[in-house]
Amino acid sequence: MKPLGPVPAGFATIDGELAIGGRKASDLVAEAGRTPLFVYSRERIAARVAELRSALPQQVALNYAVKANPFAPVLQTMSGLVDGFDIASGGELTMVTAAGIDPARVSFAGPGKRDDELEAAISAGVTLNLESEGEAARALAIAARIGVTPRLAVRVNPDFDLKGSGMKMGGGAKPFGVDAERVPALVKHLLAAGADWRGFHIFAGSQALDAAAIAETQAQTLALAARLAAEAGAMPPKVNLGGGFGIPYFPGDEPLDLAAVGKALGAQLEQLPAGLANTAFCIELGRYLVGESGVYLTRVVDRKVSHGEVYIVTDGGLHHQLAASGNFGTVVRRNYPVAIASRFGAPVQEEASVVGCLCTPLDRLADKGGFPRAEVGDLVAVFCAGAYGASASPAMFLGQGPAAEMLV
Repeated sequence: MKPLGPVPAGFATIDGELAIGGRKASDLVAEAGRTPLFVYSRERIAARVAELRSALPQQVALNYAVKANPFAPVLQTMSGLVDGFDIASGGELTMVTAAGIDPARVSFAGPGKRDDELEAAISAGVTLNLESEGEAARALAIAARIGVTPRLAVRVNPDFDLKGSGMKMGGGAKPFGVDAERVPALVKHLLAAGADWRGFHIFAGSQALDAAAIAETQAQTLALAARLAAEAGAMPPKVNLGGGFGIPYFPGDEPLDLAAVGKALGAQLEQLPAGLANTAFCIELGRYLVGESGVYLTRVVDRKVSHGEVYIVTDGGLHHQLAASGNFGTVVRRNYPVAIASRFGAPVQEEASVVGCLCTPLDRLADKGGFPRAEVGDLVAVFCAGAYGASASPAMFLGQGPAAEMLV
């Protein structure tokens, strides 16, 4: 029997069922009218933001990385909770403006921005995090043509990465950002061109659970920002320190020691060099804000035994939960936190694999985990589904289509 990932703390049981936001899973499915269904908890999102505010130094602003979960009600909820929003496409710009978010609160990173995306962002007053000198030239030309002073920051490819991170975004050759040694010259060029230079965006990695590694990276980030500012001869108005805060997905994962991260960052900010004395700082987080707020509910449509192994077949699968299936950057497949929502907290009765409805052996949500006996009609819950689920999975694979989504 293979272990399952840890279910996030705080989920309750009502009448033997998983409860989300104080409501039974079956009631939520009935309201949605169908499965599969993503359910996001407004209360859990707000609690996580409050936890961050309490732990981080007061002068550090909090940005939401929209790519983690762009569901419109989530964006509207976030609008009243965080200070800024980070987007990665023109499509996400449309989403945030449709949610009523002021573009002045938005920054736009990502390689390969098209000219129409650059023009839309510049026109709206979004801060562009420039990924190359070529992108800078295109942005300045577009701004001159439309008669707008562009808000431009420089995304830096740092000389280091975030140790233990799931995805390394800095250090060595990368498609992201401008190599650190070339940044000062680009900043001088932007200032000479009359742009509204907004500072630096330095993102070294993501999904780290080691507080010491995050603290070390933040210290390196501050030192790099100070060095680049000195070499450019200009104080950055703002420095985006990136994020990288991870959440536990797999057996053996332990939650990030947030208090330790906040304490270390506070100490670092008390020793800022003169070149950063009036700089504003922010942390950019997506997964950490919303990941544990979400649950993916899928219904059991068949139960079968093959060569003595039990398979719980659901109407969901990797087309909505690519990461849980082990096909989203995982080298060695491990089980996400998965439970039988209809019998939440009931004792383990059998070893079973939870599989989806797609005709591929890759469509597996839990491999030989321990579960109470599940029958046709029961609901299965995949936890940690609030980030990189609905928007990061191939919903149209085999014509399946998207899952329903709900914020409670």
